[in-house]
Amino acid sequence: MKGMIFAAGLGTRLRPLTDNCPKALVDVGGRPMLENVILKLKSAGIDEIVVNVHHFADQIIDFLRANNDFGIRLHISDERDQLLDTGGGILKAARWLDGEEPFVVHNADIYTDFDLPRMIKAYGTSSIDAMLLIGERETSRYLLFSSDGRMVGWENVKTGEKRSPFTEEEVADAVPMAFGGVHIINPAIYPLLRRYSSEPKFSITPFYTDMCRELKIMGYTPSEHYNWVDIGKPESLMIARNIASAH
Repeated sequence: MKGMIFAAGLGTRLRPLTDNCPKALVDVGGRPMLENVILKLKSAGIDEIVVNVHHFADQIIDFLRANNDFGIRLHISDERDQLLDTGGGILKAARWLDGEEPFVVHNADIYTDFDLPRMIKAYGTSSIDAMLLIGERETSRYLLFSSDGRMVGWENVKTGEKRSPFTEEEVADAVPMAFGGVHIINPAIYPLLRRYSSEPKFSITPFYTDMCRELKIMGYTPSEHYNWVDIGKPESLMIARNIASAH
């Protein structure tokens, strides 16, 4: 199985830590976050990974090479010319990820200890186009899911904006869930992804929202207790470090 790690972010909310270091190399538990995620994917049986780079790209590339790419097939998707966001990043990496088998996408700034092999097993050999890690977490923007776990829309609770290709009746009982930054994607989405945006830079979330009627996008909520922290802010970085040091 293949994977992709988003490691291109600017990390502006972590300044001054990221003034001279990419967010993906910020230390959590004695290891750079990128190493934590690579080892997580590798332990789940993923043996080929694409890492996208932009901010301090040379540092990330040097780190990977110094560690012999952690013993896996590793590719660099170079976004130094233009940061492409999540949708554009997945599209740019198509030459490595397109094919017959699904691939896992994981944000480098998400520290989580949920059972990834269990999520992969839940995806199985199904006809699901994407499976998203979701949870009951407080945020301003939620994905909406039907009672059978299918994504049916998106809403911003701060602005009241709601988007869905389904009718109001079809989403009336939809449950809002927070997206966890980990997804399993069927490469069959690539033709739609290529036609979706006229700009190379775009987010995957609007794509999921607009296409969730046409595509089968399912949510995955781990049955076990797990930790999940977005290390993008100093206070949450400290929480992740405390969790890591306790393990």
